[in-house]
Amino acid sequence: MADERDFEGINNRVKIHEVCKVPPFSDDSAATTKTTTTAAAAFATLSLTYFDTYWIRFGSWDGLLFYEIRGITWDSFSKVVLPKLKLSLSLTLLHYLPLAGHLMWPPHAEKPAVCYSFPHNYSKNDGVSVTVAESNADFDLLAGNGIRKAVDFYPLVPQLSTSDDKAEVITIQITLFPNHGFSICISINHAVLDGTSFMLFMKSWAYLCKQLDLHQQNKAPSLPERLTPCFDRTLIKDPGGIDLVYVKHNMAFAGLDPNTRNLKPNPVDPKVADTNNLVRRTFELSSEDLNKLKHKLLLAKEQHQSKSKQLHLSSYVLTCAHVYACMVKAITEDANTTVVFSFNADCRSRLDPPLPVNYFGNCVSAAVCVVAKASDFLQGNGIDFVEKLSDSIKGLRGDAIVGSEDKIVRKYEMLKQMGEQSIVLRISGSHRFDVYRPDFGWGKPKKVEPVSIDRSGAICLVENKDGGGVEVAVVSEKKKWRFFLLSSLMA
Repeated sequence: MADERDFEGINNRVKIHEVCKVPPFSDDSAATTKTTTTAAAAFATLSLTYFDTYWIRFGSWDGLLFYEIRGITWDSFSKVVLPKLKLSLSLTLLHYLPLAGHLMWPPHAEKPAVCYSFPHNYSKNDGVSVTVAESNADFDLLAGNGIRKAVDFYPLVPQLSTSDDKAEVITIQITLFPNHGFSICISINHAVLDGTSFMLFMKSWAYLCKQLDLHQQNKAPSLPERLTPCFDRTLIKDPGGIDLVYVKHNMAFAGLDPNTRNLKPNPVDPKVADTNNLVRRTFELSSEDLNKLKHKLLLAKEQHQSKSKQLHLSSYVLTCAHVYACMVKAITEDANTTVVFSFNADCRSRLDPPLPVNYFGNCVSAAVCVVAKASDFLQGNGIDFVEKLSDSIKGLRGDAIVGSEDKIVRKYEMLKQMGEQSIVLRISGSHRFDVYRPDFGWGKPKKVEPVSIDRSGAICLVENKDGGGVEVAVVSEKKKWRFFLLSSLMA
């Protein structure tokens, strides 16, 4: 039975048509996931490494993808599109069994683990929760780059169920926009997987959806090796037990006893808690724009006192330098204001030995914090900040990326010391995620929105649709937005 879900003050009324569980496919002829230990096993667990426990209580990461199908009706959506999405999701979960389970923290356990069932032992509660909805919102507005109210996206986002000792790993909402298209939003538990693993799953789901027309319905298509996840936790070495150290520090930072078992997310940063006052916009930097920024920075470097220093001028560094210079200009004119910039980096290729590219879980470095002054961004085309960021990225190897108690202690000490006079800049995402690649058979996404940056205050980088440039998703208070826009246009 359809249900109305309306958010006060939001221009997006959503009708809920269905909430169901989609379990992994249970055909004996189908391929089985590599997490299976024995054919007779009924249940299994996937342990968390220190790369995972670092993100306990972080909350969900919400990725929203818009797909355009002009003229689509509820009838064609419910009879053609939706059945394909559900069946291919079920087939995909057979290869990603932990996603159909739960993050559990039993009373006797020092840390949580993902618990899941094998196909022959499913119950009615096994599987991924899928909400099917219909929206009257302006599809073209939401799937565009212009200024939009942040709260208008919330009705499209499913809620990740979390209690003290149990949490969903992922949850999905599929929303129809009649005559325009549909959206897929996936909320993921960051303690289980990172952005790279999220995109591996999305590419696998899209691949199998497109394969349905090429295979008989009673025979499950298999995944190619490049999309088959690797769940081998023995690849992450942790002789010092840093996984448990991170657990205790995460509890302590939340004001809880270090021995507490609590999976609920930390409260939202008070500086971004009032989401009703937030707007978002996407900026695009083409490859030509990035080359111009690089040329400006190289000229600034020639006039700088450390002009002999080798800079790491990647698309990532160039984008951060430009966007954060604009943001600092929008926030302050005081050159002495302290600015803290934090970022994470994928470590799969940086570990020794490196991990497989299809390793599934978390494998991003602890937040790297760079302390600067506003003057580093405002003067000399931001060359001082670029040098600090470049040095930080070049240093991401060896002991700099493996887990240690010192890293999480320094992180929380810095967060506690940040006062109202400081600017904290965070970044998420990557322009190497291929977020515009998942094609379920109706074309690639028209737009991808990282909704959860509303809660963190971060900006998010992804590659643009053409693959040669970068999209930058930014959320800002309304009163600061006009100045940020002006600064961006003037830069």
